[in-house]
Order: sequence, then structure tokens, then C-alpha cells
Amino acid sequence: MAEVRLQNVTKTFGATVALSDLSMTVPDGSFVVLLGPTGAGKTTMLRMVSGLDRPNRGEVFIGGQSVQTLTPAQRNVAMVFQQYSLYPHLTVRENMEFPLKSPLLRTPRAEITRKVAEVAEILQISHKLDNKATALSGGEMQRVSIGRALVRNPSVYLMDEPLSSLDAKLRADLRVELKNIQANLGATFLYVTHDQIEAMTMATHVGVLDQGRLVQFGTPREIYEQPVSIYAAGRLGQPHINILPADLFGPAPAGAAKIGLRPEQIEQGAGHDSLVKRVERLGDQTRLHLSFRNHDITTVTDAHTALRSGDIVKIQPHRPFYFDATGARIV
Repeated sequence: MAEVRLQNVTKTFGATVALSDLSMTVPDGSFVVLLGPTGAGKTTMLRMVSGLDRPNRGEVFIGGQSVQTLTPAQRNVAMVFQQYSLYPHLTVRENMEFPLKSPLLRTPRAEITRKVAEVAEILQISHKLDNKATALSGGEMQRVSIGRALVRNPSVYLMDEPLSSLDAKLRADLRVELKNIQANLGATFLYVTHDQIEAMTMATHVGVLDQGRLVQFGTPREIYEQPVSIYAAGRLGQPHINILPADLFGPAPAGAAKIGLRPEQIEQGAGHDSLVKRVERLGDQTRLHLSFRNHDITTVTDAHTALRSGDIVKIQPHRPFYFDATGARIV
């Protein structure tokens, strides 16, 4: 596998700046997840690494080598798109075999058979290997698309929201399997998602993007516990972080405009009275939707709480985040 490095990469499409002087290193053998809303530059970054697009300025390195002049095939990357891109006239088996039959790989027939069977078992599609791609459901098509990348041994795996079209159970199963595969292979993954659970459970590192710029890069825990801004704090965590006026609970540090409270940063049973507006029972936990001085606050409490709508519960901040008027964290 290989380290991936983007150095001062800028990419524009007409007047639109998709990536702006972006530098980031994906360590060898890491599972890096890119987070950010639509238009943040996540897919454009994948296309820079794959060679499907070229930067206007800057350079991309894979394994320490500049790949500016290399074609996608020469870069030895495997990419899984959000939209499954299968050959409809081929069977599942033939679709998965296709990259291994490349003249560049020259994979022996026995190795092709072994790899396809192994990956099909992991993705729960062994019984579909002789079906035409057109006979599959959307979720099955995406599994074949993922399988076609996994059968290879590329320098880097690039994945653009590969689980978004799958049902909840299969998505959870494949999260575990993809992480196991990545760890067992020591593979380098660059993975785009909007799913915070995928980021928290799969990533060794998270890159938070905003309008083509890298806002923060670190482990999921670092970004969750030490966000550099309101924007970065809002990318991870369910329920979302509560962003409120800095002085809502009392005096705030100099320069603070907002206070940020994750659910565990709200202590219950002491402090200020707040109104329970709604109790949301989720089985393993219960979410409380509160109203405090005309501001909505969401927190969590014991799964078996007796609280009901209309009750009063005391709350107070515990080690909150503070942000200035620009949204930057005040440490």
C-alpha cells in the first residue's frame, strides 16, 4: 500500500473553486474519511488522486512519487463510485473478474477464481455470481461494485459513499467488514461519506472539508473532543452539538460569542430549570429535547428515565466549548 499526499492542490471548474490550495497527507495503511456537505470538495479530491481530473495547480503524490503525468490505470488505484458502474451484459462473476484480467495485472486464472469467491462471500453475494448485473437490486449492484475494487491489490482504495444505497443492516455489516479488510490488508483507504457513524467507527483519521479547504485533520476522537471551529464540531456527533449564546448560562470567556455543548457536556440534576418538550426513546438511550430560556437543547439521558413532556429538569454546562464571532474555537 502507499501514502497519498496532496500538495497545494487547487482545482476550479469555471468560476467555481472546488479545491483551494489544499494540502493533506493520507498515511500509508490508514483509513481516512472525508467529511463535509455537498460542494465541500470531497469527490473532487478523490478524482485528483485517481487521475480522473487534474489540478490547475499543485501536485499529487502516491507512494512518494508524483503522479501528475500518470493515467488512472498507471496510478494503480481502485475506485468505488456512489453510482454503481457495472457492465450490464456481464454476470456478477464476470464484473468482479474484469479488473483482474487487465494486461497490467496478468492475474493467473486460479487466483482470479479464488479472489472472486473470497470477496463474494464477504459481501454476501456468492449466490448471485452467475446472475446478470441487470437482475440485481440496487444494493446488490453496489456490493458488486465494492467487490470489484476489493479483488484487486491496488496502492490505494478510493470510495465515494459506497454504502449510501444499502439498507441499514447491510450497511452496518459492511462497515465492520470494510474496516476488517482494511486492517487485515494494511490497505490505504480514502473514503467519502456523509454518515457520521461511518466516520466514527471506521476512520483512523478524518479530514473535514469546507468549500475546498481542509478545516481540520485528525483522529475521530480528536475532532470530536477538540474541534477547531463550530463547523468542525458539527461534522461529528449524534445528537448534533448544541450551539447557543455564550452567556446563556452565565459569564463567558472574553471574546466568546457562542457556547458549544455536546450531550455529555450537559449535566442533569443541578443548575438551571429547563422544560422537557419531548422525550425520544431509542432503546439503548433516550434523547431529551429541552427548552431553556427560549433556546432548544438536545441531550441524552438514561434509557429508562421516567421524565415526560412538561417536566422540569435542571441542567448546567460541563467543560463546554467556546467559539468567537467567526466560529473559531477559543481554547
